[in-house]
Amino acid sequence: MKTKKKYVKHDSFVGLLSLQDSGDLFDLDRLKEICYNEKYIAKLELNLLKAFKRAREDLFEGSSNSAKFKLKKNVIEEIKTIQKNDIPRYLAHRYRYEIYPQTNELDQYPPYLQIEPSSVCNFRCVFCYQTDLDFTRKSNGFMGKMTVELFKDIIDQVETNVEFISLASRGEPLLCPKIDQMLEYTTDKFLNLKINTNASLLTEKNCHALLNSGIKTVVFSADAADENLYSKYRVNGNLNKVLKNIETFKEIKERHYSDKKLITRVSGVKVSEDQKMEDMEKLWGGLVDQVAFVDYVPWENVYDAPMSEITQPCSDLWRRMFIWWDGKINPCDVDYRSQLSSGNINNNTIDKLWQSNEYNQIRSNHLDNKRKDSSPCNKCVVV
Repeated sequence: MKTKKKYVKHDSFVGLLSLQDSGDLFDLDRLKEICYNEKYIAKLELNLLKAFKRAREDLFEGSSNSAKFKLKKNVIEEIKTIQKNDIPRYLAHRYRYEIYPQTNELDQYPPYLQIEPSSVCNFRCVFCYQTDLDFTRKSNGFMGKMTVELFKDIIDQVETNVEFISLASRGEPLLCPKIDQMLEYTTDKFLNLKINTNASLLTEKNCHALLNSGIKTVVFSADAADENLYSKYRVNGNLNKVLKNIETFKEIKERHYSDKKLITRVSGVKVSEDQKMEDMEKLWGGLVDQVAFVDYVPWENVYDAPMSEITQPCSDLWRRMFIWWDGKINPCDVDYRSQLSSGNINNNTIDKLWQSNEYNQIRSNHLDNKRKDSSPCNKCVVV
């Protein structure tokens, strides 16, 4: 695994294939008609209306903006799952997620929220911070699982305010004993709710829980198409077991939830030329809608990394907020030991924490070419 000089967050896919028939071909003219129909945009809040109009300008009016909104493959597939009356709202939130981090614009709420049901993981992937014994040692206080009460409080705060949410971060979400109750509480609440899982713990029960919930995208994390290579990267994992579990998920979806608009994706971290997209397509092609690789960034231990020469601001400071299992908030998961944490939602609200003086100070450091004054930003390569 080669250390990168720079990791561009908004362009992290190094390959994405759509494998299944996801419905009608994408009709750009139909999308344009929706985007200029007042009845579909009349209910947008003022801040969303601003973002939506900028997205519409980029898409249909020949905008010359340096950071220009485009319809990438994954965005098009997501639009296909959205009711047409919700498309303007989706585009506004997608614009906030993709463009605001490039233009360093701060909104009232984070464009994206990552909620951590569990920091505990049953794998020890070679490119992951779970290999850091100081992190996984229980006595150090990093390991834990979120309560249903805390999860519900988070959902209540962000419903209608944040539409892009992932249930995943430092650990495996299916290890949370209350994950089924959490999933149930998300039903019909978000336009773009995703969960990441290594699929090793997938059972018939939580397959139903996932398919009955508000989840829009299920990402199964797998980095290879043969057992030897898979086991090399996903330590403690068993490819045959994961394969069987994903087969079960597909069978349950087809039998009981055939009308459910849901995207399934097998996604791996690209760390070697031995990982080939054609092999992934051959193995997973009949089971999921998409196969993807994301670029490798040295997550496994930023604290022992050499000082970086990067002065460019990190886009994640305007893109997303992480909420750990215990309510602690953090601007990124590269900083998995939470040195940058500026509060806890147990004694403050998400919007106030997002706009807090402590959080803004980190942003100011980055904007003023003082990234070196924030640790571990001074060793990180993400921009």
